[in-house]
Amino acid sequence: MEAMNAVRCLQSIRGSWPTILLFLGLAQAPAAEKLDRGVVAAPRPEGGVYVGWRLLASDPPDVAFDVYRSDSPGMPGRKLNAEPIRSSCNFVDTAADGATSLYAVQAAAADQTPERTAAVPVRGKAEGYVPIRLEGRYRAQKVGLADWNGDGRLDYLVKQPDFNTDPYQRPGYWKRSEDTYKLEAYLHDGTFLWRYDMGWAIEEGIWYSPIVVYDLDGDGRAEVFCKAGEGDPREPAGHVRTGPEYLVMLDGLTGQVRRKIDWPSRDGFDDYNYFSRNLLGIAYLDGARPHLIVERGTYKIIKVRAYDPSLELKWEWEASGPYDSFRGQGMHGMHAADVDEDGRDEVVLGSAVLDDDGKPLWNTRLGHPDACYVADVDPRRPGLEIFYGIEPGGPSNKVCLVEAKTGRILWGCRERTVHVHGQAMVGDIDPAHPGMECYAGEAKGGTNYWLFTSDGQRLSDRSLGELSPKAIFWLDGPTKVAIIGNTIYRYPSQEIGRIEGRIVAIADCLGDWREEVVTALDGELRIYTTTVPARTRRVCLMEDRLYRNDVAMQTMGYFYPPQLGMAAR
Repeated sequence: MEAMNAVRCLQSIRGSWPTILLFLGLAQAPAAEKLDRGVVAAPRPEGGVYVGWRLLASDPPDVAFDVYRSDSPGMPGRKLNAEPIRSSCNFVDTAADGATSLYAVQAAAADQTPERTAAVPVRGKAEGYVPIRLEGRYRAQKVGLADWNGDGRLDYLVKQPDFNTDPYQRPGYWKRSEDTYKLEAYLHDGTFLWRYDMGWAIEEGIWYSPIVVYDLDGDGRAEVFCKAGEGDPREPAGHVRTGPEYLVMLDGLTGQVRRKIDWPSRDGFDDYNYFSRNLLGIAYLDGARPHLIVERGTYKIIKVRAYDPSLELKWEWEASGPYDSFRGQGMHGMHAADVDEDGRDEVVLGSAVLDDDGKPLWNTRLGHPDACYVADVDPRRPGLEIFYGIEPGGPSNKVCLVEAKTGRILWGCRERTVHVHGQAMVGDIDPAHPGMECYAGEAKGGTNYWLFTSDGQRLSDRSLGELSPKAIFWLDGPTKVAIIGNTIYRYPSQEIGRIEGRIVAIADCLGDWREEVVTALDGELRIYTTTVPARTRRVCLMEDRLYRNDVAMQTMGYFYPPQLGMAAR
């Protein structure tokens, strides 16, 4: 009888296998965002129009798609594909020039009424990007992706101008702020919504001004969370060492301040450089709802607070006293992932991890990592791994892969390092080896570079061209390409495309499961999207929880491209 009831219950669950696996306790809850089909129609350099759309976690396994084209608004449209599209989420219309065409996608499954999207125009340039014009000639420093109005489309938060000062008090690092940061919200189509001035209490540096955008309260509309102060507390030289500090929540649709609570204090820090480093993050601490993580400190004391979706304090922790060994283990960012496979996210501070309840889970004591990625690096092993590039030099293991569940070193570089620098890279760029390749390099006196396979075999000792290349899904299949400078390469050296501007976001925010690259130029954002047809399909990457957390945390600290979690194997 119990088995029969379980079968009936499963039959009553509408949606895809991820939903059923979640019911059985075999998968993590997806990110809470509600997404539409994300239809994009883009001209191809070869001619014709590429149409891409999302496969959603809620889609049944037998869902198939049809593509419709009309030549003016209000027309019903003509179906373009002869047979339902089942193996991919894209279509190339070779018969249209794209000048006036509109495209819609219809999803159909055996037990569902067919559902057609609104028709979208062809957007973008044949060079492969969609332009978003900004309200000025400035260049964006950070860009966040979230839904302001609940329509299922991802909108934009822009932080500007692109000026940065570092708290480190040596020539060439800290410099007096030239202006105040402004936050600006734009809809998916580029419609400007509002501007918020962060004020003179927030110096113009990424460590003073952390931001995340996310729908924390679950109402379908994202909020903006950022650090704030009061008035103009600058000293004559321009430093801000005193004055009240707050976490503020802005309404994503209006920019109005909705909540304000105290930021972790400067107490216990003995240096301006150390107390000026602040971070924000998102973690599903209970496995079901997003929580806000507030962090102060990297190199010495680290203070962490966790807030539930109503911004009530859930727990707080400090790297001092009994946890003194955790001092200085922070990274220049943050990750949140279910590393111990209990369904709840842990907070990856850097070389140490806090459990979902705020208690320390493990500590490698390796020191401060410049590079830190949580991912399923080696698919032959159970669970997730963390790849590190530890900045302070040492005799061994300063470039290493650890087991995310325990912090145990799986393999490490046996050479002495001087100064591992930059954000390094993880990504499956070489199909000849299973899993992801791991790359890191040195600066400031070091000349070493390392490219390892997922099990620690050294593939190369040469630079890939920079210390922080970005590996992204761009072609078909699991192998990624690498963006080095402004060029897209298929490893090791085949150039397949170019971008312009500085990369400010990487995310699966349009079309099918391949990733978009958002770049900043003067007065403009560009959303580069692939127009290469794929023969495979997979659920939108933004519905993978680790990936979505990583995307949310791209707006603060150093830029770390997002990685997929266990659900994406």
